[in-house]
Amino acid sequence: MLSSQASNELFSFVRKSSIFAKAVIALLLIGYAISFSDAGVRVLGVTPGRLFPPSFWIWTLVTQSVIETHIWNVLIDIIVLALYERLLEPVWGSMEMMIFYFVVNAATALLTTIVYLFMFMVSFNSDFLFEVHINGLAGYIAAFCVAVKQIMPEHVFFSSPVGKLKNGHIPLLLLLVSIILRLVKLIDPTYPIMFAWGLMVSWVYLRFYQKHNNGTKGDHAENFTFAR
Repeated sequence: MLSSQASNELFSFVRKSSIFAKAVIALLLIGYAISFSDAGVRVLGVTPGRLFPPSFWIWTLVTQSVIETHIWNVLIDIIVLALYERLLEPVWGSMEMMIFYFVVNAATALLTTIVYLFMFMVSFNSDFLFEVHINGLAGYIAAFCVAVKQIMPEHVFFSSPVGKLKNGHIPLLLLLVSIILRLVKLIDPTYPIMFAWGLMVSWVYLRFYQKHNNGTKGDHAENFTFAR
């Protein structure tokens, strides 16, 4: 449970947030309620065997992002949305925030689907097509780590005699944590896959395609290379 102070801060963020953030939060709460229905998750989340023809449930690439099946994921999503607004919206602007949200979430869901299609082709296990449901903001959370690495690459989280933990280390560190949590079955099997794709999609977008006010695209700074 959240402490009283944390709850107050969360409610304060919701009150002061942009229309877009309020809409996403409202949809996350509705999506969580819908998640108690198997049919709702099936129709609004991405099911690999139904995304492409003949079913072609293409709308699920958009709707899947607001379907969360655990309340703690909803709370984490809202906290990350608050951090996006506090750290990135002043730099990017509201329109870029919306573009980033839709690009990252749709591409993450599509690429995760392709992973499961490949698993099916290797194993011929139809569960990978029809029993897997891809949903939530794991990719968007990963993308936040990449975006913060971009704007504050040298910020130090923790310093010790062994070394320093910087923003640049956080994306891959959290990916490792998500893999460990999956191995001990504390998170859904789709989560680390979506997180990994979120890292890659967001880096490619920010590195090569994000438009800036001066007419340039991307960020080719040395401190924003993928391996750094």
